[in-house]
Formats: sequence, structure tokens, C-alpha cells
Amino acid sequence: MEFSAAMIADFLRGTVEGNPAEVVNDFAKIEEGKPQALSFLANPKYEKYLYTTASSVVIVNESLHLEQPVTCTLIRVPDAYQAFASLLQLYESMKKPRTGVEQPSFISGEARLGKDVYVGAFAYIASGAQVGDKVQIYPQVYIGDGVLIGDRTVIYPGVKIYAGCVIGSDCVLHAGAVIGADGFGFAPQTGAEYAKIPQIGNVVIEDDVEIGANTCIDRATMGSTFVRKGVKLDNLIQLGHNTEVGAHTVIAAQTGMAGSSKVGSYCMIGGQVGIAGHIAIADQVRIGAQAGLNVSPPAGGAVIGSPAFDYREYMKSYVIFRNLPRLKRQLDALEKVIQERSDGK
Repeated sequence: MEFSAAMIADFLRGTVEGNPAEVVNDFAKIEEGKPQALSFLANPKYEKYLYTTASSVVIVNESLHLEQPVTCTLIRVPDAYQAFASLLQLYESMKKPRTGVEQPSFISGEARLGKDVYVGAFAYIASGAQVGDKVQIYPQVYIGDGVLIGDRTVIYPGVKIYAGCVIGSDCVLHAGAVIGADGFGFAPQTGAEYAKIPQIGNVVIEDDVEIGANTCIDRATMGSTFVRKGVKLDNLIQLGHNTEVGAHTVIAAQTGMAGSSKVGSYCMIGGQVGIAGHIAIADQVRIGAQAGLNVSPPAGGAVIGSPAFDYREYMKSYVIFRNLPRLKRQLDALEKVIQERSDGK
């Protein structure tokens, strides 16, 4: 499909600077531009590519001041990153979804499928499962007994959803995600043995949640593990049993939450963060990458470090920590001078 700069500007409510009839039929990064491609510039670090890119049309911020002439047509908008994201969403929505059931696959006679559902080859849908309208179930997906899946949810290859779990509408589960495996519950016995504690709860994932590849969300010991509306989880995340992630929180890769920990709404959590069990994190908290939390930070705060503490205090401390070798050399030199003067007496 082809679109003119004028059509794109009209959709984005932007302003064309250049040839409004310029046509594009592909997307490209600005540093890898090519003719008839659409690019965007949001990060000032990439501005140098604007003057050399081969892309035909580039979306830029209204505030951008050109340092050199450009050969491409510009579309000026208030926020280039958001504008480009909305175009990608429009492009994705224009793709025709698959429908029908591929063979070989297994669908229990006691399972219920909605309208316009796609089931890929080697998928397994167990007894009592209920699948909403326009759900996309890719090959090798396992859906256990009694699982509920809302409308328009997309489940990519190799996802495993254990019995009794609930998935909302408009969710995306990427390849290899495991929903509802047993929580890590073992009771120490006499000697060095452990007795497994049955995990009889489930996982409840609300609407508009995206779960990255190979992320694991454990079922609750009792009750439910909750992932609230609008949450976005990266790849390789572990959520322990009875954890709860509040609405519209985003979590980057390799973060782990221990059992019964709670995260509030609108939080931002960096990669490789560790959250201890049974602590509660308030709303709108920001947690820097590789932080380790064993106490609850204040609402709206920003923390980093292990154990984590206030971001600003951490940065002040880091300046000192980074200079410790130099400070140690200075201290040794001072001690030597003092010792020499003392010996001279």
C-alpha cells in the first residue's frame, strides 16, 4: 500500500514541509533510509542522519530547527515518537487476521470457541476452555482445562496456559510464555527434605496486557496471582505466586518478583530488578535497572541500587564510590607523610 505525505500528515494532524505528493510504501530507520520509505526522528542523537537519509518522508518534532538543508519531505508533529507509533499501530491493524482451525490440532468437545477464531497446527485446547471472538492461537499452544480467554487476544507459538487461568481481552502473549505453573512452595521437613505445598490458585490477567517471550507467571498457592489492566511485561520476567502487578505498570526484562509481593499502578521497573517477597510497592514508583528491593519505597519515588535507596542519594554516593581508589591513594600518601614526620621526631 502507498500513502502520500499529505495523507499521513492529515492522519497525524501534522504539517507537511516539502512535497505533499511524496509517496511512501515502507518503513525504515532514519540511519538506514531508502527511497519511498517513511522514517522518524525523535532522539536528537540521530539528527545528523536527517541530512543524509535516503528516506522520502521523515516525521519530526515541531520544535526541530534545521541546521542544514534536507532532501526529504518533513511532517512536523508535536511528538514524533508517538506519531510514528500510531502509524505502526494503524499499519498493524490493517493486516487481515487468520481464521479457521489448522490440522493436526486438538480441541475438546467440551471447549467453546467464539467467532472468527484462528487455531494453529498442533495447538491443544482442553475441556471447559472458553475462547472469545477473534482470538489468534498460534501453533503448539497449550490451553488447559477451564481456561478463559477474552476477545481479540493473540497467543503466539509455544505459550502454555495451565488449568483455571483467566486471560482478558486484547492481550498479547509472546512465544514461550508460561502462565499458571506451580508457585515455588515447599515446606522444610526434618533433616534436609522439603514437602511440596499444593498450588491450588490461578493466574488472572486483565485486559490489554502484553507478556514477553519466555516470561513465567506462577499460579497462586490460594486465590490468584494478578496482572492488572494495561500492564506491559518484557521477555524473561518471573512473577512468583500470589504476586500482583498494578494497572499500566511496565517491567523490563529479567526482573523477578518473589511470592506475595505487590507492585502498584503506573510504576516503571528497569531490567534485572529483584523484588523480595511480601513487600508492597506504591503507585508511580520508578525502579532503576539491577535494583534490589527488600523494603517498600515511597509512592512516586525513584530508587536504584542493591539494596535500593533514593535515586538522587544513590547518584551522590556513586560519585564517592567511583573515586574510592583515588581517595585510598591520597589517604595512603597522607599516612606516609604523617608517619615520616612522626619518625623524624
